[in-house]
Amino acid sequence: MVTHTPFVHLHLHTKFSRLDSTITVKGLVDRAKELGMPAVAITDHGNIDGVEVFAEVCKEAGIKPIIGCEMHIVDELPVSPMARTSHLLLLSETSEGYANLRRLVAFSHKEGFHHLPRIDKKVLRQHAEGVIALSACLKGEIPYLCWRDKDDEAVAVAREYAGIFPGRFYLELNGNGLPEQRVANRGLLRIAKELALPVVATNDCHYINRDDAFEHEKLLCTQTGKSITDPTHMRFSANEFYLKSPDEMAEAFAYAPQAIINTLKIAERCELLTV
Repeated sequence: MVTHTPFVHLHLHTKFSRLDSTITVKGLVDRAKELGMPAVAITDHGNIDGVEVFAEVCKEAGIKPIIGCEMHIVDELPVSPMARTSHLLLLSETSEGYANLRRLVAFSHKEGFHHLPRIDKKVLRQHAEGVIALSACLKGEIPYLCWRDKDDEAVAVAREYAGIFPGRFYLELNGNGLPEQRVANRGLLRIAKELALPVVATNDCHYINRDDAFEHEKLLCTQTGKSITDPTHMRFSANEFYLKSPDEMAEAFAYAPQAIINTLKIAERCELLTV
């Protein structure tokens, strides 16, 4: 069903996020077109392997492709193997930004790899030009601090990222319905007001339809080597991580309409790239 609510999904994983998404590129673009979206992003974990096929399928469908990546980041490399790794969502705004995204991904695999491909804030600063950054999901540094009631630390980190990405850093509100996410969203809104930073709505999509949640759960079992019958197996604690319609997103963020509007503004800022 085509919707009349303007919205673009900017945080979205495909099967190129290894064993963490059931979304195929073709299925994604077909659904985005069905929902009347003018653009859609691909932001797989630690890689941009799917961007060429994504760009081609989007071109055929008449949808603008937005190229991004959800990066794993630490303060400084090298670090202790026990150090916490946070998430940060990066989108290519310009051709220079796409080149920088490629450099960051290459660094994360060649020099920062430890169980996961990682970057640090030093290399991020070196390759931030032309890149738009979002504060990511609950595993992002700022949302994590917010839901842990560490507001002062969260404000300091937000200032840091706003300095790395002047005019290109957004606080990401996620609509997954988790209690801890609601706490984080309230904290993010307070920071946005205090620092005059823009907010943007996402849904951290890992499957296309709500009914696909169980297939994703089985995929996580494969990833972690667990049986679906094992009560300790990894699962998402909500079935909300699907490609919601623009109307569903507008309803979820009725309290923050600018977060919906900003998805369109970001999509308009991002150049149509040759990949």
